[in-house]
Amino acid sequence: MTALWTLSLLLSASLLGCLAVTSPDGSPLPHNLPPSLGTNSSDGSLSVDLPMALRVFSMDYHHVQAPFEIVLWIMLASLAKLGFHWSGRVPAVVPESCVLIMVGLLVGGVIYGVRHSAPPTLSADAFFLFLLPPIVLDAGYFLPGRLFFENLGTILWYAVLGTLWNVLGIGLSLYGVCLLAQSSLGDVSLLHCLLFGSLIAAVDPVAVLSVFQEMQVNEQLHILVFGESLLNDAVTVVLYKLFESFLRLPSVSGLDVLLGGCRVVVVGIGGLCVGLFFGLLAALTSRFTSRAQVIAPLFVFLYSYLSYLTSEMLHLSGIMAIVTCAATMKQYVEANVSERSKTSIQYFLKMWSSVSETLIFTFLGVSTIQDIHMWSWPFVCSTLLLCLIWRATGVLLLTAFVNKLRRNAVTFRDQFIIAYGGLRGAICFSLVFLIDDFPKKRLFITTTIVVILFTVFVQGMTIKPLVELLYVKRKKRALPTLSEEIHSRLIDHLVAGIEDVVGYWGQHYWKDKFEQFNKKYLRRFLIRNDRQASSSILRVYQELERREQRGVEEEAPPIVDPRSQGRSLLPEEMESIRRILSRNLQNFNNKQTPAYSRHTLHQDTSVDRTRKPLYRHQSLGERYSYNTITHFQGEDGGLSEPQRVRTGLSRSHTVCSISPRSTLLDSSDSAGPAQTRSMDPKAAREDLVSPKHQETVERAARKHLSFVLENEKQQ
Repeated sequence: MTALWTLSLLLSASLLGCLAVTSPDGSPLPHNLPPSLGTNSSDGSLSVDLPMALRVFSMDYHHVQAPFEIVLWIMLASLAKLGFHWSGRVPAVVPESCVLIMVGLLVGGVIYGVRHSAPPTLSADAFFLFLLPPIVLDAGYFLPGRLFFENLGTILWYAVLGTLWNVLGIGLSLYGVCLLAQSSLGDVSLLHCLLFGSLIAAVDPVAVLSVFQEMQVNEQLHILVFGESLLNDAVTVVLYKLFESFLRLPSVSGLDVLLGGCRVVVVGIGGLCVGLFFGLLAALTSRFTSRAQVIAPLFVFLYSYLSYLTSEMLHLSGIMAIVTCAATMKQYVEANVSERSKTSIQYFLKMWSSVSETLIFTFLGVSTIQDIHMWSWPFVCSTLLLCLIWRATGVLLLTAFVNKLRRNAVTFRDQFIIAYGGLRGAICFSLVFLIDDFPKKRLFITTTIVVILFTVFVQGMTIKPLVELLYVKRKKRALPTLSEEIHSRLIDHLVAGIEDVVGYWGQHYWKDKFEQFNKKYLRRFLIRNDRQASSSILRVYQELERREQRGVEEEAPPIVDPRSQGRSLLPEEMESIRRILSRNLQNFNNKQTPAYSRHTLHQDTSVDRTRKPLYRHQSLGERYSYNTITHFQGEDGGLSEPQRVRTGLSRSHTVCSISPRSTLLDSSDSAGPAQTRSMDPKAAREDLVSPKHQETVERAARKHLSFVLENEKQQ
């Protein structure tokens, strides 16, 4: 642990040294020029002189400045994350995002103290073009399809209507605050308040995923929060660009508002279509990679990133495009590539998204140390309060309507976690820097940073204790078995058939229709013939095997303390343990515990004993035993040795059940081998069904059982 933090400090010092080489405006300092360059021309321009002597060692930092600093930043953030996971009890109390932001604040403060200027900030282009796509791609590729589509209506309800509720509520309320504080906030217009409301209402999926994955909440709550935050970003970015376009217009009319609403729909559906196109194209390309399996994983990343860039180029929703592309191509690509390629895709996606997430939170802390802050108590405090109030009321009102249409209602505890889990992050931080310059832009930046720090630190650190305090249902740790998956699919087919019979077109009906279309056309066209699974059960089994293998590989190896190993046992102790085990085993074998069989009913002791008992159906072995006895019985009623062996074998193959007949046969066999008795079947059956004899046998069994228990107590 100490070594990790020492390496982090060394990397920070190296980074500071590299940043000191450049001036605050980014231009190189004059004393860092290579020794072979000089100013020989009359106008002061640089010209090349011949070196006076050959130098053995020289340095040209500016040739590798950009990649060198990027590698140092990634290394510093990764070491901070590694130190967080080896810091004992810290991960149980503080979320990982909080620790990374604190590391960024520390590094940013040191850079500001050394250079006396603002540290480098995370630009909006770098965030939206390089850091956000890997995180969204990882979320879309590993999206639980069944849960997502079963709760798609509720997710869209939260993401679309809930976002509109928050944006309009926060924007209009902040405009009212600006009207009340005319002296300091009088120059903030209604469109500026709506623009700020659109960016501050963005629930960041990066922050939500980093917190909710550590809590291991139940699947329904996790998919509602995650799906809402994922689609919420697409809606907020579209609304942000819409209000930004309104600000650049000289005046806004009703027609502009109508066209803006149509633009929101076009942007969302357009991103969906672009992602679907590139997803099917990636699946078709992976069909022909059988002779070049090495480059098969590359197409997953290239087509996904190409869908995102194409959507951004066409001013469509890039988040919707990359999520749709990843979810579309997953099942077809994994069916075409080899197992090693699947593992490479999964681990590279996890690694890529983890690095992006680490850099985002680290730069959030670094970018907080700036000279551009402007403070206003009414605006900042009102924004914090309004974000909490409007999100809570929106979740409560929308859930009250949704629960009337859902079979599994969203409980009040889950509603509280959904409302409290609206964490803000890098989405709103990057959008606020894109605002065109106006007098209160610095106030918007300061308020956004305060809201991010409050939600990540206060809400992110307290949501886990609240989950435990409210006894929110947790996620089932065990993976589903093959039997559970088969029964789940059986229920889906039954419900789909019922919906088809009654004429109701529900989700199971459309799911069954899509599965038929997928099996008949898409899988035949997008998957190679040698990869076509003959049975859906086989596909389910293979998927469960892959999940189990991934779970075993991702589990951390147990830490074994050599001091916890005990000494070897002495021979006397081993002998004592052997005696105890043998005595307990003997007592256990002597017990006559009733066995449970779902084919027989326990006898009710309250019923009158004179009533005739029900005859048990004879098994095949008992019938064979009875026939053997009747046919091979001698004149003296005895049995020869081979006949007795055959009888015993047939008796041993019968199904065990508790009945007076089996108890009587066992007691008669234990009476002694020399004693023989008549084996008349009719007489034996009359003896067996005699209530008086049955009561005697049961009393003897209870007495023998109580005697064994008393002996155990004495020992």
